[in-house]
Amino acid sequence: MPPRESIDAFGAVALVGFALLMGLNQVAIKIVGDGLQPVFAAGLRSLGAMICIWLWMRFRGLPLKVAPGTVKAGLAIGALFAIEFLCLFIALDINNVTRVSVLMYSMPVWLTLIGHWVLPGERMSLSKAVGLALAFAGVIVAFASRGSDLVTGSFWGDLLALGAAISWAGIGLLAKASALKTVRPEMQLMWQVAVSAAVLLALAPFFGPLVRDLAPIHVGSLLFQIVVIVSAGYIFWLWLLSIYPAGGVSSFAFLMPLSGFGFGWLLLDEPLSASLWLSLGLLLVGLVLINRPRRAR
Repeated sequence: MPPRESIDAFGAVALVGFALLMGLNQVAIKIVGDGLQPVFAAGLRSLGAMICIWLWMRFRGLPLKVAPGTVKAGLAIGALFAIEFLCLFIALDINNVTRVSVLMYSMPVWLTLIGHWVLPGERMSLSKAVGLALAFAGVIVAFASRGSDLVTGSFWGDLLALGAAISWAGIGLLAKASALKTVRPEMQLMWQVAVSAAVLLALAPFFGPLVRDLAPIHVGSLLFQIVVIVSAGYIFWLWLLSIYPAGGVSSFAFLMPLSGFGFGWLLLDEPLSASLWLSLGLLLVGLVLINRPRRAR
């Protein structure tokens, strides 16, 4: 498909579908945690995704070759991927999906803030600054609401969810500002899953027994993440970024926390408090302002 200058109907449907998929991902991780130790499950997911991506590259005839000058960046982005999902899997093990989704999908806030200082051409406009302030307020409300109303979140779970969001932002920065920006999306993703698989599986024994109460639903949820989320979903997302303007694609980011929030309530019957609604609302408005494209002069 040739590049588009704006988001068309296909792009809009695809991006909404991807946002819904990200919400289901949170629920699938939560379910897997009942049967497998979280860090071990994250490592198995990366290992399975590495095999799937390798098969995809063989099918497409794409070379599995390390580009010159990309080793340090590849190891760094893989390490950040490992940190992101170590934090996310443990956070979802001890906190609700609805709560973790609000904090995890604050990623564009951190990407915007760091990018303002380190990425050329990413200076913050007044609209982005207001959006950043509102989104920060949403994060603060989420942290402050622990133990109130229907909220039973753990401080460490909140901190880990925030760590996952910041690590995700770091991955975005490396993909845009390092030598990896010259390699194909499949190879970028291969670095992430290959390095994280080794790191997470090596760390897993330090986090307790590897298997809990394993059942078919846990295996099915893990396979869903491996095949649909990481292998197909992330490659599809990177493909959309290659077809449509980055600003238009990122403008759909506000749907991701809403998706995770909704699926946590709908599929897991998690309680929704007034403070979480307020936190989500502030974050959504902030993300819309952060991702709003600038008007041409």
